[in-house]
Amino acid sequence: MTDIQDPVLRSVELSRTATGHYTARNAAGAEIAFGQGEGLLSPVELLLAALAGCSAVDVDTATSRSAEPSEFRVEATGRKIVEENGANRMDDLRLSFHLSFPDDAAGRKAAGMVERLVALSHDKYCTVSRTVEHGSAVGHDITVGLDGTACDAR
Repeated sequence: MTDIQDPVLRSVELSRTATGHYTARNAAGAEIAFGQGEGLLSPVELLLAALAGCSAVDVDTATSRSAEPSEFRVEATGRKIVEENGANRMDDLRLSFHLSFPDDAAGRKAAGMVERLVALSHDKYCTVSRTVEHGSAVGHDITVGLDGTACDAR
């Protein structure tokens, strides 16, 4: 089977708001502040949130058709690894789902779907966790300039 590339380019734009403080904004105008400092999620915590959020959306969308959850929490954890060469990365990534549904037929139906939905999200639908597990090259372009002068991409 041949892979099919979705023609829609996903993007966010990051702007610096202060030293160590940033805002990421998508084309629709939604934004999130993050960085280093009190009250901010770090970039690594955003990665964990993206992992949890991607699978949460998959599970929530399907189970909520049957029953509204009385509790819906997903905890994402991981350990920072510093490799011998000094390079940083995350390892031992794990999602823990904590869900409750009403004790009625609809709630039991929703609860009965969770294990299968979590597996489907992991194995097929969650773009974030599948990208992390499979790996993807991260390229970069650089444009640097001085005030009042033209910039050239490097």
